[in-house]
Amino acid sequence: MFQVGQLAVYPAHGVGRIESVQEREVSGTPSEFYIMRLIDTDMIIMIPTNNARNIGLRDMIDNQAVSEVYDILRSRPGRLNNQTWNRRYRDYMDKIKTGSPFRVAEVLRDLTLLKTEKDLSFGERKMLDTAKNLLIKELSLVNEKEETEIEAHLQELLGNA
Repeated sequence: MFQVGQLAVYPAHGVGRIESVQEREVSGTPSEFYIMRLIDTDMIIMIPTNNARNIGLRDMIDNQAVSEVYDILRSRPGRLNNQTWNRRYRDYMDKIKTGSPFRVAEVLRDLTLLKTEKDLSFGERKMLDTAKNLLIKELSLVNEKEETEIEAHLQELLGNA
């Protein structure tokens, strides 16, 4: 159960604050919803309370998870995904949609490395930005640091690729 005022992460959209819990009628049945405002876009999302975890709404990561994210960014995969760009795009999008900071870190790492080998497609460049922004926002809030400082640290971990 999330509390009003609590920060939480909604998959593929990022960090938001639970503003209220409201009851609304859907198809004639009363249901409870979290009303969440995304920090980056100010967008409001209604999330059914009884299905929030299944949808992927999660707590902010802790310090141990931050270390794991940094480890993923430092690591180098044995080989990069050599599929066609559209297949790679689907695979990476599936990872981002999980809402897992670890999968998002893998996408950021892999696309950053791929960018050093070849030009990314427009979709891949956009996805690289999305993955970076999702991680930067959450890590800056967890670490209580400026986003620019977190972004510089991520670039350092990725080897300035």
